[in-house]
Amino acid sequence: MKFEEIINELEALSNPEDIDGMASFGISPKKTYAVRIPELRRIANKVGKDHDLAHKLWKADYRETKILACIIDDPELVSEAQMDSWVVEFDYWEICDQCCMNLFRKTSFAYKKIFEWSNREEEFVKRAAFTLIAVLAVHDKQAVDDKFEQFFSIIKRESTDDRNYVKKAVNWALRHIGKKNIYLNKKAIIIAEEIHEINSKSAKWIAKDALRVLKSEKVQKRLNK
Repeated sequence: MKFEEIINELEALSNPEDIDGMASFGISPKKTYAVRIPELRRIANKVGKDHDLAHKLWKADYRETKILACIIDDPELVSEAQMDSWVVEFDYWEICDQCCMNLFRKTSFAYKKIFEWSNREEEFVKRAAFTLIAVLAVHDKQAVDDKFEQFFSIIKRESTDDRNYVKKAVNWALRHIGKKNIYLNKKAIIIAEEIHEINSKSAKWIAKDALRVLKSEKVQKRLNK
């Protein structure tokens, strides 16, 4: 599919009535066709991988074109400069998470960017760092435990950030590491207990929720099989 064909299809699928519903979930793009994710994935499957088209779609600056861009881009052709350029444009959680899940985690720079972005002050740049931890914990099946243990220090450090979309991502990262295997589960529980002792409302929320999940019968039963 060419760029113009994609835009024509998005316009045909546009459902402005869904915009209010999107906003109620914190999805608040400045420009949107209000097309649902399954439809975007269907379009992406027809397109295939296309690095140049991905850049053109990203620059179009609609919610849907940006999500399509991160699905169809070729991670082997993505540079650090591109990642740094795109991440600063994140202004709501959906585009942050979609980009991390569909593209950034597959690049050779993913682990490096976690450390860099976790030190940034922008809310959704920092969220991207912890979203990457969470999705890598699920998808990087070959990673040794040390790869994830190294993130405990930044999870603890950033647990006092009380911004909603940061603290939720920090919690998400801690939970997903702790659900990876029994060894990391025990380590994550220790870190969560340490975080709970920090004099911070957000830290205590992160820790309490993580401990609830990581100590749950369901998680323990699966990890101890």
